[in-house]
Amino acid sequence: MEIELIQSHPFTDQRPGTSGLRKKVKVFQQAGYLENFVQSIFDTQPELIGGVLALGGDGRYYNRQAIQIILRMAAANGVAKVLVGQGGILSTPAASQVIRRYQTQGGIILSASHNPGGPDEDFGIKFNTANGGPAAEKVTEAIFNRTREISSYKTVQADDVDIDQLGSYPLGNMTVEVIDSISLYVELMRELFNFEAIHQLFNSGLFRLRFDAMHAVTGPYATEILETILGAAPGTVINGKPLEDFGGGHPDPNLSHAHELLELTQGFDPVDFGAASDGDGDRNMILGRNFFVTPSDSLAVLAANAHLIPGYRNGITGIARSMPTSQAADKVAEELGIECYETPTGWKFFGNLLDAGKISICGEESFGTGSDHVREKDGLWAVLFWLNLLAVRQQPVARIVHDHWRRFGRNYYTRHDYEGIDAAIAMELMNDLRYRLADLPGVEMAGRTVDYADDFAYTDPVDGSVSENQGIRIGFTDGSRIVYRLSGTGTVGATLRVYLEAFEPDPDKQDRNTAEVMAPLVQLAGDLAQIEQRTGRSEADVVT
Repeated sequence: MEIELIQSHPFTDQRPGTSGLRKKVKVFQQAGYLENFVQSIFDTQPELIGGVLALGGDGRYYNRQAIQIILRMAAANGVAKVLVGQGGILSTPAASQVIRRYQTQGGIILSASHNPGGPDEDFGIKFNTANGGPAAEKVTEAIFNRTREISSYKTVQADDVDIDQLGSYPLGNMTVEVIDSISLYVELMRELFNFEAIHQLFNSGLFRLRFDAMHAVTGPYATEILETILGAAPGTVINGKPLEDFGGGHPDPNLSHAHELLELTQGFDPVDFGAASDGDGDRNMILGRNFFVTPSDSLAVLAANAHLIPGYRNGITGIARSMPTSQAADKVAEELGIECYETPTGWKFFGNLLDAGKISICGEESFGTGSDHVREKDGLWAVLFWLNLLAVRQQPVARIVHDHWRRFGRNYYTRHDYEGIDAAIAMELMNDLRYRLADLPGVEMAGRTVDYADDFAYTDPVDGSVSENQGIRIGFTDGSRIVYRLSGTGTVGATLRVYLEAFEPDPDKQDRNTAEVMAPLVQLAGDLAQIEQRTGRSEADVVT
């Protein structure tokens, strides 16, 4: 049956990007709001008609209700089969795996990633294409344009499908198959990592791990792999039960939000290794004893040691990093004699390179790392990679990272986030910076000379597409950088992200305090953009 939309143009205020459409739950609960977006997917993706769709989410509030709405709409739109994660749970990397393994025509993932959950918090939806990765801009643009045109959506009248029990269920002329995505994911991880070596690491009794699932989607995956299969002690996974409100916490694995985990790796008798993942399971944080591994360093360390891991024993074909991510991975690529691609933020750019076989490992400074095993970043994969590396090298986290710095140099790195600022003020700040870029090269600032200044543009080496206005880069002759970028991952206001990087090649100077090293750059970045004068913020809301 076809139902008229009460509100036919609900998306005019936000184009769904690669991270999907994110709004407050109450917005999605408006009559016809979710349905508009879902119908626009079916209308613009004809391959789904008679095809197979993957469906699931991170378990946040409204996840189960949204799944039932989408199932009824899929049946009405002629989808042949929908693969649903048991209980509606499907981590973002697991969704990518399901799409690729079963060669579905795409997947719908319900998540607002690392944003809070609950009746008054955030919800999100995005479409992944048949390669398992986030939809390209031409796809999201087509969906957006369709949302502004349609006046009705298709659905069937039917009872809710039991998504808690494995099996196949009819829904109209469509089949709903509830699958065990955890077992599928375990199988893939076994192919990549030496589970026996990691098991021996835990079995030695000399190694302790805590994994903080933050009451989000990776809890069941991590418990099965780390405790049940690899033999980590019961209780290794903390906050392991997915909750609709993430236990009232903020499921963002960084030093500002993972307080419990951070405390466990510090002070008297800390655990040897701490790790966390986010709401939908695609991000990770890595900690050693009294030691934080920046995501930029983590990417570089994994790339430099990939040959020690079974799934990458033959070496890697290339590396990719997002533009704001530190240049640490570039140094590794140079020594290995492979390409290091600098892309805009957004996993779709990595997906093109992965599909073309140009890279094997990729990552973003925003706690996302991944490889060619799926087409999304993968938090638990990164944790298992580190565990495999620790088991092989028999060294603590800090020692491995310090050895890396001595070999490649250290890229000091911090990110300052100014959240929820007025969007018009943020845009004016960026535009004024753009206007001044041409005058900066050769100028000396705070003892540094500007080497280049630009608004980053990227030409995709695979499809030739051009992405402009991806963030302002100011590079200095000593290897340091300042990057300014507006982020669209929040649901209120704008977030200004300022990325700061300083390179230190001398091993005798690599143990200096990060805050001390970065202080001049922090001051310079603030003065150059007039952040306090324009936003009223004397300091960032989050520093990582």
